[in-house]
Amino acid sequence: MTATDSEILTSDGVPNLIRPAFWVRDAAAIDADLAVLRELGPVHLPEPEMPPESIVPTGAGAFALTSHAHVMEASANPKVFSSASGIVLLEAPQEFNEFFSSMIAMDDPRHARLRRIVSRGFTPRMLQRLDETVSQVAKAIVDRIEDGGPIDFVVDVAAALPLKIVCDLMGIPESNYEFVFDRTNIILGVSDPEYTPEDGDILTALLTAGSDLAGLMGEVVESKRGGDGTDLTSQLVNAELADDELTTADLASFFILLVVAGNETTRNGISWGMKYLTDNPDQRQIWQADFDAVAPTAVEEIVRLASPVTYMRRTLLTDYSMGGVDMKEGDKVMLTYLAANRDPAVFDDPLRFDVLRNPNPHVGFGGRGPHFCLGAHLARNEMTVMFREIFNRVPNLHVSGDPQLLESNFIHGIKHMEARV
Repeated sequence: MTATDSEILTSDGVPNLIRPAFWVRDAAAIDADLAVLRELGPVHLPEPEMPPESIVPTGAGAFALTSHAHVMEASANPKVFSSASGIVLLEAPQEFNEFFSSMIAMDDPRHARLRRIVSRGFTPRMLQRLDETVSQVAKAIVDRIEDGGPIDFVVDVAAALPLKIVCDLMGIPESNYEFVFDRTNIILGVSDPEYTPEDGDILTALLTAGSDLAGLMGEVVESKRGGDGTDLTSQLVNAELADDELTTADLASFFILLVVAGNETTRNGISWGMKYLTDNPDQRQIWQADFDAVAPTAVEEIVRLASPVTYMRRTLLTDYSMGGVDMKEGDKVMLTYLAANRDPAVFDDPLRFDVLRNPNPHVGFGGRGPHFCLGAHLARNEMTVMFREIFNRVPNLHVSGDPQLLESNFIHGIKHMEARV
């Protein structure tokens, strides 16, 4: 897709990464513009105009942080860079943000409380059970693609694994998987023409999809009460937590976070990983020659270069100066992970895919601080197991068509991508 200057540049001629059209261009053009923004330092970018009939106002714009140092500085300073006003640029009520984002749209102490409770479900026994499930699901996925015919790698492989794992983790019946997949696509792809509602009412589409998922989770919660299930929902519903008891609304919001963030991050990590391995056969050969030894650095490199979550928003609680730029209380700031992960001040030859890259201090799971991704271990394991299964069973599987990119400024995603053996 080719975007016009009016779609990706500000009135001052500055590349505007807030516009979804910015992200569906050739990778070289995107990286060139990110380099320009990195040189500018924190730069204020305008948001697209909202339709006149929208109940959500056009935002005031945001400062884009594109250097690794600035993203790390903001991540480590939550008392100034707040998450409580939302993690995306949309000017939505706090209740809306928490409904879709759970604890990542909260500050401490509320964030710490919810994270502490949920973390109790990630016991060694639970993680071991998940590891076994990941292996079983990966084998079943490869069973279906072994015949060598063309497949949609995103739908048939990359999306199938994390969706099954998250639903299994939360005790969602298999009959609801397609329902969950469809609603997830709407929530994260609502700015993309493939998922935008025909009437253009994005807010209603978001609320409907979220309400559908919350309703499903409410049914699951009630079915688990008083039972002896081993899934995370059962563990949280039936645990003796005293004053830390979670409401059905808490669990519904957490489920939306898991199925949206956990599913989408791993889906796009696997998808981009397959693309990078196809485009760099020398790196693929290095990994295939000694899979277990190379896997830890290879997976980190995929996460770095893919950066499935493009940015997270923070809102300033006080005036702050960064890189010689003065920002004011209430200003929105974008921690642009994808740009930070390509910063030449930190990564040698940052656009090169190097499965042996070490050290690799990427921020693909968020920077240091309280909001580092709770599911990072699980995401790494899913990617490792999926590529092990591919290398062992279909070692010649490769991307055979151009990826269809998601038109989104929040998710660095691939919607569809043909692959074949």
